[in-house]
Amino acid sequence: MQNLLIKNAKLETGFSYINGHIVSTKTEIFDVLIMNGQVTEIGKGILASNIDILDAQESLLMPAFREMHIHVDKTYFSGPWKACKPAMKGIFTRIEEEEELLPAQLPIALQRAENIIQLLLSQGHTHIRSHCNVDPKIGTKHIEITKEAFRKFEGQVTYDIVAFPQHGLLRSGVEPLIREAMKMGATLVGGVDPSVIDRDIDKSLHITMDIAVEAGTGIDMHIHDPNTLGAFEFYQLAKLTKQANKVGQVTISHAMALGDLEGKELEALTETLADAQIDVTSTVPIGRTTIPIPYLYDNGVKVSLGHDSLTDHWSPFGTGNTVEKLNTFAERFKCIDEYSLSRCWKYASGGITPLNDVGTRVWPQAGDLANIVLLDAECSAHAVARRRPITHVISQGQLIFTNEELVGQEG
Repeated sequence: MQNLLIKNAKLETGFSYINGHIVSTKTEIFDVLIMNGQVTEIGKGILASNIDILDAQESLLMPAFREMHIHVDKTYFSGPWKACKPAMKGIFTRIEEEEELLPAQLPIALQRAENIIQLLLSQGHTHIRSHCNVDPKIGTKHIEITKEAFRKFEGQVTYDIVAFPQHGLLRSGVEPLIREAMKMGATLVGGVDPSVIDRDIDKSLHITMDIAVEAGTGIDMHIHDPNTLGAFEFYQLAKLTKQANKVGQVTISHAMALGDLEGKELEALTETLADAQIDVTSTVPIGRTTIPIPYLYDNGVKVSLGHDSLTDHWSPFGTGNTVEKLNTFAERFKCIDEYSLSRCWKYASGGITPLNDVGTRVWPQAGDLANIVLLDAECSAHAVARRRPITHVISQGQLIFTNEELVGQEG
């Protein structure tokens, strides 16, 4: 943690209205004082001695991002170009690939993981949740590698490591390895498609929950299964969540079935997820029906965003740029006016926006953690719509990235 005085930062202060409609975002220039990693004062002309000073030059000050779904342990990123192979057997093609690919990549896995983390930091992420393979071929080696990669950035980023049975908890017989991974320092129990992969929904979910209870942690489970099959798995997981007193500690990643349901089916499932405080993480996929993110959020289901990969044997398309991800989200859900664009940021920041829904400034406030990005933008709506660049990243009061050459680009 560090002490820092940010001078001349642009903060959002409210909305401007014409005929009852929000037409723009009001901003003012402030100084922000950070002590011991927390915001302690917001004002004009703040004076401080014996402290580092950053002149923001009227850049927009916004909450930093939280990358909530990435696999830093298995990637082509920073290596030679390699496209994906056709998935002739769907997910099972990828599992078969990993049985040879991941052992072969072990000598370079640490460096590539570090490179992904470095990129994510430069793109404004101060928290990263990485899923980490635990399978019969590599055992728990990826847990060790991922922990070592994050240790290099100690003090710059907080993180979760999900012990992820990519090849199936039951299918690959890795229950003992997952339990071992939790003892090694994994912070969440993972899972994947209890029906399609494990072929036994109840047993797969019960063992996953049992491991989480034993480890005293939460769960983050990949569920790609569609329509009513996926919905059934969600209902079962919600029931177990309440029985195990894990309310508020369970995430469903991808949750594709939510994009297949409509009307009362969607309403009932959303109520169930909200009641168990199960949150959802999405990559905002454009290759299939996108889950109804704004509807879920407005009805009590928290939704966060992640990139999944930056380029690997699953997909060649990831960038790590969450401003671009929010732009995709805004375009997908027709967020074209000032107000709806300004609401997008919360999906990538753990729910934090500078202005609340009625236009009152609620961030930053004294006592907030100083996890901050500066952008060359007029306001958050402008940043999202025009994909404005991040010029500085501050994590717990520490300036960890700067690229002032990006200031002044058209957009």
